[in-house]
Amino acid sequence: MRTIRASRGNQRECKGWTQEAALRMLMNNLDPEVAERPEDLVVYGGSGKAARNWDCYDAIVRSLKVLENDETLLVQSGKPVAVFRTHVHAPRVLISNSMLVPKWATWDEFRRLEALGLTMYGQMTAGSWILHRIAGDPPGNL
Repeated sequence: MRTIRASRGNQRECKGWTQEAALRMLMNNLDPEVAERPEDLVVYGGSGKAARNWDCYDAIVRSLKVLENDETLLVQSGKPVAVFRTHVHAPRVLISNSMLVPKWATWDEFRRLEALGLTMYGQMTAGSWILHRIAGDPPGNL
């Protein structure tokens, strides 16, 4: 089993503090002292996940570590799907979880797509591990 623990202190693993904050929030959600079933990426609620699978988690972490201060990472249902050049005041991460067109927005269809590895149930803070943008470089109090 992998044990996830976020860095502490004022040393960054990312290119900026905003990216570092996102990385630490993601990792804190999966800390064994916090997560319900960290080995399955489940933060809480029985199925609320922080990432679709371990490959997606690793890809999110890699993306955050190289993300520039004028780029935005797009995460769709726990999978990083794109990095766009934006600007320094744009969000570093945008997340959209469990989006289904109303005609197919049923639990049966969701579970079918989940079984195929095409979506995940992110719940509120589980899948949306960065809910706000931190402005500027904080004084090392992450």
